[in-house]
Amino acid sequence: MELQERLNDVRSRIAAGERAARRPAGSVRLVAVSKTFEAQAIRPAIEAGQRTFGENRVQESQGKWPALKAEHPDIELHLIGPLQSNKAADAVALFDVIETVDREKIARALAKEMQRQDRRPRLYVQVNTGLEPQKAGIAPDDTPAFVSLCRDKLGLSIEGLMCIPPAEENPGPHFALLAKLASKSGVEKLSMGMSTDYETAIAFGATSVRVGSAIFGAR
Repeated sequence: MELQERLNDVRSRIAAGERAARRPAGSVRLVAVSKTFEAQAIRPAIEAGQRTFGENRVQESQGKWPALKAEHPDIELHLIGPLQSNKAADAVALFDVIETVDREKIARALAKEMQRQDRRPRLYVQVNTGLEPQKAGIAPDDTPAFVSLCRDKLGLSIEGLMCIPPAEENPGPHFALLAKLASKSGVEKLSMGMSTDYETAIAFGATSVRVGSAIFGAR
């Protein structure tokens, strides 16, 4: 299949998932994960009307996205990979959404840079729903308090939560946990679901799904 066919297939499956869950059409945003792909591989997706993309690394994104965003100002770029505090300034300058706020040091660095640059990307807190030691994210039990700290102490507007369930586990309980934590924390957006499980995520209330290989192919 060509990229546009794969993209249309994913869009169709998202629409079917919305209908199956009795959710409004268009209630789930597709974040096309373009990490490791060069600009020429991304352009066909843009030409097919895709405008929301996700990247894992700040430095890699700096090499391709400023030019693409200059050509298409309506593109929305999400950072979905770990953020180091020394990259906070670059992340605030480039990304429209940062989904991986996962500790107070990062939250403070982002608050400082957003004030300095007068630019306010939308923010999500990453939750380590599986408590995996090798994975970034706030522990589930600590999530409501961390969201409150970001809002009340640092003045950050947190709009959603994000998770990456353990690869070997049924993702459903993790998606259900994230939805419960979002309700407790007073946030409305849920970034969850990837190429292998985004239809399950929609059933559990995902407002955005992060799909890469099902669109761009194997890396």
